[in-house]
Amino acid sequence: MTLAPDHLKYTKTHEWIEETSHEARIGITDHAQQLLGDLVFVELPEIGATVSAGDELGVLESVKAASDFYAPVGGTVTAINQDVVANPALLNEDPYGKAWLVKLTIPKANEMSHLLSAGEYSESIAEEH
Repeated sequence: MTLAPDHLKYTKTHEWIEETSHEARIGITDHAQQLLGDLVFVELPEIGATVSAGDELGVLESVKAASDFYAPVGGTVTAINQDVVANPALLNEDPYGKAWLVKLTIPKANEMSHLLSAGEYSESIAEEH
């Protein structure tokens, strides 16, 4: 299993977020893609959509199940990853790199305080088993 990269923040619902200035990249964790299995369909939000922390951002479908993924923080969608829409298997291959899902502009930096560090996220996964 790929360890959770230290430079990212995480949610208990298995999303990651990477903040740069006033923008954030969001994706699902390696653990999430392992739970889902082979991904076959990705539905992402519209560019320009405004979301609050905890809102559904989209849907991921695998051969096993369909699962929503959620906004770790609030903001406005500025980009979606068309490569993942065209090839959902990228999520299985590179969940922390090429397979980011959405970019948001984030107005409030302090909104990140509720997110988990890599160590805290790893502990929460261990508690699930």
